[in-house]
Amino acid sequence: MSLAHQLMRRKPITPPAAAPGGLERRIGTFQLAMFGVGATVGTGVFFVMHEATPLAGPAVVLSFILAGLAAGLSALCYAEMASAVPVSGSTYSYAYATLGEVVAMGVAACLLLEYGVSTSAVSVGWSDYLSRLLMDLFGWQIPAMITAGPFEGGIINLPAVVLVSLCALLLIRGTSESAVVNAIMVLIKLGVLIMFGAIAFTAFNADNFADFAPMGASGVTAAAGTIFFTFIGLDAVSTAGDEVKNPQKTLPRALIVALITVVAVYLFVAIAALGTQPWQSFSDPDQSHAGLAVIIERVVGSTWPAVILAAGAVISIFSVTLVVMYGQTRILFAIGRDGLLPKAFAKVSPKTQTPVFNTIVVAAVIALLAGFVPLSSLWDLVSIGTLVAFIVVAVGVIVLRVKHPDLPRGFKVPLYPVLPLLSIATCVYILSGLQWTTYVWFLAWLCVVLAFYFFWGRKHSKLNTPAEERPKEAEL
Repeated sequence: MSLAHQLMRRKPITPPAAAPGGLERRIGTFQLAMFGVGATVGTGVFFVMHEATPLAGPAVVLSFILAGLAAGLSALCYAEMASAVPVSGSTYSYAYATLGEVVAMGVAACLLLEYGVSTSAVSVGWSDYLSRLLMDLFGWQIPAMITAGPFEGGIINLPAVVLVSLCALLLIRGTSESAVVNAIMVLIKLGVLIMFGAIAFTAFNADNFADFAPMGASGVTAAAGTIFFTFIGLDAVSTAGDEVKNPQKTLPRALIVALITVVAVYLFVAIAALGTQPWQSFSDPDQSHAGLAVIIERVVGSTWPAVILAAGAVISIFSVTLVVMYGQTRILFAIGRDGLLPKAFAKVSPKTQTPVFNTIVVAAVIALLAGFVPLSSLWDLVSIGTLVAFIVVAVGVIVLRVKHPDLPRGFKVPLYPVLPLLSIATCVYILSGLQWTTYVWFLAWLCVVLAFYFFWGRKHSKLNTPAEERPKEAEL
């Protein structure tokens, strides 16, 4: 087999009922939609808003809309791809089925980057809100030496490590159990954010929007790039393809429900928060940790709403960490099942029906990053990985429509090919707002993953086995 053929070979599509690997279909539409909301709502409002607002001023509202528009167009493309290729692995699996093996490994690099860095960074933020909650409730704060890594003046961020460990234990316990716990946590955090907005609107001052776009269009684009990584939750929905009941209908429905919920909550909270104070205040040092709790405490002049908000944030961030870790384990499971990673990553426990080894490895790496490495400056790296993945999905929709128009699909993107092309254009526009250093780090990581593929992965790919010796599948 020539090198060119190896690089461009495509994986056959397996009918949902025949998907191999040992995972069980236990997740319904509501639970899956809550996966998407759980992995998305929380990060954008509890953390990134205070990073993005200084970049755009009050026009950060437009940044949320721009990011939501790009994510919405991508969600429609995801819905079609998920209904046509309803397997685990998300964008990696879609790229493998439409664009070839080497492209799939490039996409895998994007996914592993965005999932790994975002989970680690979010778990570090959980530590800040937990400290705030303990201070408000008991007047006791976790010692600074164990809430920061050695590069930030501490020893280890122990609460972040504990959070990752708890999520790993829950994921090992079982997928359906994790889905139930996540759904409960999502409903709680939505209630807390609605409470925040209701209270914040009592102090709403339209004058805070007077200098609406102090940094112009470039500021809006830059802030949208920072915000965009929070929409990783839409990708996380599609990682559950092998564990969803009736995936060709459930996946598209869950994606669209999650998107509508996320954008509505983001805009509601952003407008409410911006109305309470001048946009410059979002960069105040006292709001760098647990920023929304500080805002609500100032509005009310009492600590009790801040206590509720901090508690909601602790629950919210737990669900974000849980779902994004789940997504990363399922992506590695799919890559391992295809032979591009060691077989241990695709091994499923007969007792819990979960990839235990895979989950332990993911938890160990994320815990090390969260405990010892400062990641707050790497949000844009997560965004670039997410944007590239979204572009690949839109391209995959076009390729699949052209080459296999009769392939069964539970959902089709309306106004084809306008919306897929518009999705690509919107993502490219947001990419233009990222700093050049982000591209350097991204390309360096991409080279590492592709080097592994060239020297190990392509030699162990299951597609090296002749088609007649593989299980019967629906060939593309």
